[in-house]
Amino acid sequence: MTPSVRSGAALKDKPVERLAPAEAKTELARLAKEIAAHDKRYYQDDAPSVSDAEYDSLRRRNAEIEALHPDLIREDSPSAHVGAKAAEKFSKVRHARPMLSLDNAFEDEDVTDFVARIRRFLGLSEDDEVAIVAEPKIDGLAMSLRYETGALVMGATRGDGAEGENVTANVRTVKDVPHKLKASPPDILEVRGEIYMSHADFAALNKRQAKEGDKIFANPRNSAAGSLRQLDSSITAKRPLKFFAYAWGEVSELPGKTHWEILQALKKFGFPVNREIRRCKNSDEMLAFYNEIQHKRADLGYDIDGVVYKVDRLDYQ
Repeated sequence: MTPSVRSGAALKDKPVERLAPAEAKTELARLAKEIAAHDKRYYQDDAPSVSDAEYDSLRRRNAEIEALHPDLIREDSPSAHVGAKAAEKFSKVRHARPMLSLDNAFEDEDVTDFVARIRRFLGLSEDDEVAIVAEPKIDGLAMSLRYETGALVMGATRGDGAEGENVTANVRTVKDVPHKLKASPPDILEVRGEIYMSHADFAALNKRQAKEGDKIFANPRNSAAGSLRQLDSSITAKRPLKFFAYAWGEVSELPGKTHWEILQALKKFGFPVNREIRRCKNSDEMLAFYNEIQHKRADLGYDIDGVVYKVDRLDYQ
Protein backbone atom coordinates (compact mmCIF):
# COMPACT_ATOMS: atom_id res chain seq x y z
CA MET A 1 0.00 0.00 0.00
CA THR A 2 1.39 3.42 -0.93
CA PRO A 3 2.09 5.65 2.11
CA SER A 4 -0.06 8.77 2.23
CA VAL A 5 -0.24 12.05 4.12
CA ARG A 6 -3.50 13.39 5.47
CA SER A 7 -5.00 16.46 3.81
CA GLY A 8 -3.91 19.91 4.97
CA ALA A 9 -7.35 20.57 6.44
CA ALA A 10 -7.04 17.54 8.68
CA LEU A 11 -3.34 18.02 9.49
CA LYS A 12 -3.71 21.52 10.87
CA ASP A 13 -5.88 20.16 13.69
CA LYS A 14 -3.66 17.21 14.51
CA PRO A 15 -1.60 17.53 17.74
CA VAL A 16 2.03 18.34 17.00
CA GLU A 17 3.38 15.36 18.93
CA ARG A 18 1.30 12.98 16.79
CA LEU A 19 2.55 14.23 13.44
CA ALA A 20 4.59 11.72 11.43
CA PRO A 21 7.73 13.16 9.77
CA ALA A 22 6.04 13.40 6.38
CA GLU A 23 3.03 15.12 7.96
CA ALA A 24 5.30 17.50 9.88
CA LYS A 25 7.02 18.45 6.63
CA THR A 26 3.68 19.17 4.99
CA GLU A 27 2.53 21.24 7.96
CA LEU A 28 5.72 23.31 8.01
CA ALA A 29 5.25 24.11 4.33
CA ARG A 30 1.64 25.17 4.93
CA LEU A 31 2.56 27.28 7.96
CA ALA A 32 5.45 29.01 6.16
CA LYS A 33 3.13 30.00 3.31
CA GLU A 34 0.24 31.07 5.54
CA ILE A 35 2.36 33.05 8.00
CA ALA A 36 4.20 34.81 5.15
CA ALA A 37 0.84 35.85 3.67
CA HIS A 38 -0.33 37.18 7.05
CA ASP A 39 2.96 39.05 7.51
CA LYS A 40 2.50 40.77 4.14
CA ARG A 41 -1.07 41.77 4.96
CA TYR A 42 -0.02 43.06 8.40
CA TYR A 43 3.31 44.78 7.70
CA GLN A 44 2.95 45.90 4.08
CA ASP A 45 -0.77 46.24 3.41
CA ASP A 46 -1.79 47.36 6.94
CA ALA A 47 -4.82 45.07 6.58
CA PRO A 48 -4.49 41.98 8.83
CA SER A 49 -7.08 39.26 8.23
CA VAL A 50 -6.66 37.31 11.50
CA SER A 51 -6.52 38.26 15.17
CA ASP A 52 -3.23 38.49 17.08
CA ALA A 53 -4.20 35.34 18.99
CA GLU A 54 -4.78 33.37 15.78
CA TYR A 55 -1.48 34.60 14.32
CA ASP A 56 0.42 33.73 17.50
CA SER A 57 -1.15 30.26 17.42
CA LEU A 58 0.22 29.66 13.90
CA ARG A 59 3.74 30.75 14.87
CA ARG A 60 3.60 28.69 18.06
CA ARG A 61 2.59 25.56 16.12
CA ASN A 62 5.42 26.16 13.65
CA ALA A 63 7.95 26.50 16.50
CA GLU A 64 6.68 23.35 18.24
CA ILE A 65 6.95 21.28 15.06
CA GLU A 66 10.48 22.59 14.41
CA ALA A 67 11.49 21.71 17.98
CA LEU A 68 10.37 18.09 17.45
CA HIS A 69 11.71 17.85 13.88
CA PRO A 70 14.79 20.13 13.62
CA ASP A 71 15.92 18.31 10.49
CA LEU A 72 12.79 19.59 8.68
CA ILE A 73 13.32 23.31 9.36
CA ARG A 74 12.82 25.20 6.09
CA GLU A 75 14.98 27.96 4.65
CA ASP A 76 11.88 30.16 4.58
CA SER A 77 10.90 29.25 8.14
CA PRO A 78 8.86 31.98 9.90
CA SER A 79 11.11 31.51 12.95
CA ALA A 80 14.05 32.87 10.94
CA HIS A 81 12.30 36.02 9.74
CA VAL A 82 10.83 39.18 11.26
CA GLY A 83 7.97 41.13 9.69
CA ALA A 84 7.94 41.39 5.90
CA LYS A 85 10.14 42.82 3.16
CA ALA A 86 10.07 46.57 2.64
CA ALA A 87 7.40 47.69 0.19
CA GLU A 88 8.59 48.68 -3.27
CA LYS A 89 6.96 52.10 -3.11
CA PHE A 90 9.58 53.30 -0.61
CA SER A 91 13.36 53.36 -0.90
CA LYS A 92 15.03 50.77 1.30
CA VAL A 93 17.14 51.32 4.41
CA ARG A 94 19.61 48.76 5.72
CA HIS A 95 19.48 48.83 9.52
CA ALA A 96 22.92 49.32 11.12
CA ARG A 97 21.69 47.00 13.88
CA PRO A 98 18.90 44.49 13.13
CA MET A 99 15.44 45.15 14.54
CA LEU A 100 14.70 41.81 16.16
CA SER A 101 11.47 40.09 17.10
CA LEU A 102 10.40 38.98 20.58
CA ASP A 103 9.83 35.54 22.05
CA ASN A 104 6.30 34.90 23.34
CA ALA A 105 5.23 33.79 26.81
CA PHE A 106 1.70 32.56 27.42
CA GLU A 107 1.75 31.14 30.98
CA ASP A 108 3.10 32.33 34.34
CA GLU A 109 5.59 29.46 34.18
CA ASP A 110 7.04 30.90 30.96
CA VAL A 111 8.01 34.05 32.87
CA THR A 112 9.64 32.19 35.75
CA ASP A 113 11.43 29.93 33.24
CA PHE A 114 12.70 33.05 31.44
CA VAL A 115 14.33 34.32 34.64
CA ALA A 116 15.71 30.87 35.42
CA ARG A 117 17.27 30.61 31.95
CA ILE A 118 18.91 34.00 32.43
CA ARG A 119 20.39 32.86 35.73
CA ARG A 120 21.76 29.68 34.20
CA PHE A 121 23.18 31.45 31.15
CA LEU A 122 24.91 34.08 33.26
CA GLY A 123 26.01 31.67 35.98
CA LEU A 124 24.13 33.57 38.71
CA SER A 125 22.99 32.17 42.02
CA GLU A 126 19.48 32.39 43.42
CA ASP A 127 20.66 35.25 45.65
CA ASP A 128 21.86 37.40 42.73
CA GLU A 129 19.37 39.99 41.57
CA VAL A 130 18.23 39.78 37.94
CA ALA A 131 16.50 43.10 37.39
CA ILE A 132 14.00 43.21 34.52
CA VAL A 133 12.46 46.26 32.89
CA ALA A 134 8.79 45.62 32.11
CA GLU A 135 6.72 47.71 29.73
CA PRO A 136 3.42 47.56 27.83
CA LYS A 137 3.87 46.26 24.27
CA ILE A 138 2.35 49.02 22.16
CA ASP A 139 0.32 47.79 19.20
CA GLY A 140 1.64 50.09 16.48
CA LEU A 141 4.34 50.33 13.84
CA ALA A 142 7.95 49.69 14.89
CA MET A 143 10.23 52.58 13.94
CA SER A 144 13.95 53.33 13.95
CA LEU A 145 15.02 56.99 14.16
CA ARG A 146 18.64 57.87 13.39
CA TYR A 147 20.21 61.03 14.82
CA GLU A 148 23.64 62.40 13.97
CA THR A 149 25.08 65.19 16.16
CA GLY A 150 21.60 65.53 17.64
CA ALA A 151 19.71 66.01 14.35
CA LEU A 152 17.16 63.60 12.85
CA VAL A 153 18.56 62.26 9.57
CA MET A 154 16.57 59.07 8.96
CA GLY A 155 13.32 57.38 9.88
CA ALA A 156 12.78 53.77 8.84
CA THR A 157 10.21 51.04 9.42
CA ARG A 158 11.32 47.64 10.71
CA GLY A 159 10.57 45.81 7.46
CA ASP A 160 12.02 42.32 7.70
CA GLY A 161 14.30 43.31 10.57
CA ALA A 162 17.38 43.78 8.40
CA GLU A 163 15.95 46.18 5.83
CA GLY A 164 13.10 48.66 6.22
CA GLU A 165 11.37 51.50 4.40
CA ASN A 166 12.69 55.06 4.32
CA VAL A 167 9.81 57.15 5.73
CA THR A 168 11.91 60.09 6.92
CA ALA A 169 9.69 62.79 5.39
CA ASN A 170 6.61 61.25 6.99
CA VAL A 171 8.08 60.69 10.44
CA ARG A 172 9.17 64.34 10.55
CA THR A 173 5.48 65.28 10.69
CA VAL A 174 4.91 63.32 13.93
CA LYS A 175 4.87 65.83 16.80
CA ASP A 176 6.31 63.36 19.34
CA VAL A 177 9.44 62.86 17.20
CA PRO A 178 12.05 65.56 17.93
CA HIS A 179 13.93 67.00 14.95
CA LYS A 180 16.75 68.19 17.22
CA LEU A 181 17.67 66.49 20.49
CA LYS A 182 18.06 68.23 23.85
CA ALA A 183 20.87 67.87 26.41
CA SER A 184 24.03 66.11 25.16
CA PRO A 185 23.13 63.04 23.10
CA PRO A 186 25.73 60.70 21.55
CA ASP A 187 27.04 61.77 18.13
CA ILE A 188 25.27 58.76 16.60
CA LEU A 189 22.04 57.56 18.18
CA GLU A 190 19.41 55.26 16.68
CA VAL A 191 16.26 55.30 18.76
CA ARG A 192 13.81 52.43 18.42
CA GLY A 193 10.17 52.83 19.30
CA GLU A 194 6.56 52.58 18.18
CA ILE A 195 4.34 54.86 16.13
CA TYR A 196 0.75 54.51 17.34
CA MET A 197 -2.61 56.23 17.55
CA SER A 198 -4.65 56.77 20.72
CA HIS A 199 -8.23 55.54 21.00
CA ALA A 200 -9.60 59.08 21.16
CA ASP A 201 -7.62 60.25 18.13
CA PHE A 202 -8.60 57.13 16.19
CA ALA A 203 -12.30 57.71 16.86
CA ALA A 204 -12.00 61.38 15.85
CA LEU A 205 -10.11 60.46 12.66
CA ASN A 206 -12.71 57.88 11.60
CA LYS A 207 -15.49 60.38 12.30
CA ARG A 208 -13.75 62.88 10.03
CA GLN A 209 -13.09 60.21 7.37
CA ALA A 210 -16.75 59.21 7.36
CA LYS A 211 -17.87 62.84 7.08
CA GLU A 212 -15.57 63.36 4.09
CA GLY A 213 -16.55 60.05 2.47
CA ASP A 214 -13.04 58.61 2.87
CA LYS A 215 -11.76 55.20 4.03
CA ILE A 216 -12.79 54.06 7.51
CA PHE A 217 -9.96 52.36 9.38
CA ALA A 218 -10.44 49.02 11.13
CA ASN A 219 -8.36 49.74 14.24
CA PRO A 220 -5.76 52.20 15.61
CA ARG A 221 -2.79 50.04 14.56
CA ASN A 222 -3.87 49.87 10.91
CA SER A 223 -4.66 53.56 10.99
CA ALA A 224 -1.22 54.48 12.37
CA ALA A 225 0.67 52.21 9.98
CA GLY A 226 -1.33 53.31 6.96
CA SER A 227 -0.93 56.96 7.89
CA LEU A 228 2.85 56.73 8.23
CA ARG A 229 3.33 54.77 5.02
CA GLN A 230 1.80 57.40 2.73
CA LEU A 231 3.74 58.54 -0.34
CA ASP A 232 2.42 62.06 0.30
CA SER A 233 3.77 63.26 3.67
CA SER A 234 1.12 66.01 3.80
CA ILE A 235 -1.45 63.24 4.39
CA THR A 236 0.62 61.87 7.26
CA ALA A 237 0.85 65.37 8.74
CA LYS A 238 -2.96 65.46 9.04
CA ARG A 239 -3.08 62.22 11.04
CA PRO A 240 -2.79 62.31 14.87
CA LEU A 241 0.21 60.00 15.26
CA LYS A 242 2.18 59.52 18.47
CA PHE A 243 5.50 57.88 19.38
CA PHE A 244 6.97 56.01 22.34
CA ALA A 245 10.74 55.36 22.55
CA TYR A 246 11.76 52.07 24.16
CA ALA A 247 15.19 50.93 22.87
CA TRP A 248 18.15 51.81 20.67
CA GLY A 249 20.08 50.51 17.67
CA GLU A 250 23.47 51.83 16.61
CA VAL A 251 24.96 54.27 19.10
CA SER A 252 28.43 55.85 19.30
CA GLU A 253 28.31 55.80 23.10
CA LEU A 254 25.64 54.37 25.40
CA PRO A 255 24.12 57.13 27.56
CA GLY A 256 23.72 54.81 30.54
CA LYS A 257 24.92 51.59 32.16
CA THR A 258 21.50 49.90 32.30
CA HIS A 259 18.39 49.73 30.13
CA TRP A 260 16.54 51.78 32.77
CA GLU A 261 19.21 54.50 32.79
CA ILE A 262 19.12 54.76 29.00
CA LEU A 263 15.33 55.17 29.03
CA GLN A 264 15.78 58.07 31.45
CA ALA A 265 18.42 59.54 29.12
CA LEU A 266 16.02 59.26 26.17
CA LYS A 267 13.53 61.34 28.16
CA LYS A 268 16.16 64.03 28.67
CA PHE A 269 16.92 64.03 24.95
CA GLY A 270 13.25 64.84 24.27
CA PHE A 271 11.61 61.48 23.56
CA PRO A 272 8.32 60.37 25.12
CA VAL A 273 8.81 57.17 27.15
CA ASN A 274 5.84 55.17 28.41
CA ARG A 275 5.06 56.14 32.01
CA GLU A 276 3.88 52.61 32.84
CA ILE A 277 7.41 51.17 32.44
CA ARG A 278 8.70 49.60 35.66
CA ARG A 279 11.90 47.98 36.93
CA CYS A 280 11.15 44.58 38.48
CA LYS A 281 13.48 42.70 40.83
CA ASN A 282 12.09 39.18 40.41
CA SER A 283 9.51 37.06 38.58
CA ASP A 284 6.82 37.80 41.21
CA GLU A 285 7.10 41.53 40.49
CA MET A 286 7.10 40.81 36.74
CA LEU A 287 3.84 38.85 37.00
CA ALA A 288 2.33 41.49 39.28
CA PHE A 289 3.13 44.13 36.66
CA TYR A 290 1.47 42.03 33.95
CA ASN A 291 -1.69 41.62 36.03
CA GLU A 292 -1.74 45.34 36.83
CA ILE A 293 -1.46 46.27 33.16
CA GLN A 294 -4.22 43.81 32.27
CA HIS A 295 -6.54 45.54 34.76
CA LYS A 296 -5.55 48.96 33.38
CA ARG A 297 -5.72 47.89 29.75
CA ALA A 298 -9.12 49.38 28.94
CA ASP A 299 -8.11 52.73 30.45
CA LEU A 300 -4.63 53.14 28.94
CA GLY A 301 -5.99 55.10 26.01
CA TYR A 302 -4.10 53.07 23.38
CA ASP A 303 -3.91 49.46 22.23
CA ILE A 304 -1.36 46.99 23.58
CA ASP A 305 -0.82 43.32 22.81
CA GLY A 306 0.94 42.22 25.95
CA VAL A 307 3.94 43.12 28.09
CA VAL A 308 7.64 43.13 27.16
CA TYR A 309 10.36 42.04 29.62
CA LYS A 310 13.99 43.13 29.12
CA VAL A 311 17.09 42.38 31.19
CA ASP A 312 18.17 45.67 32.75
CA ARG A 313 21.94 45.29 33.14
CA LEU A 314 23.75 45.86 29.85
CA ASP A 315 27.03 44.27 30.92
CA TYR A 316 25.21 40.91 30.75
CA GLN A 317 24.73 41.33 26.99
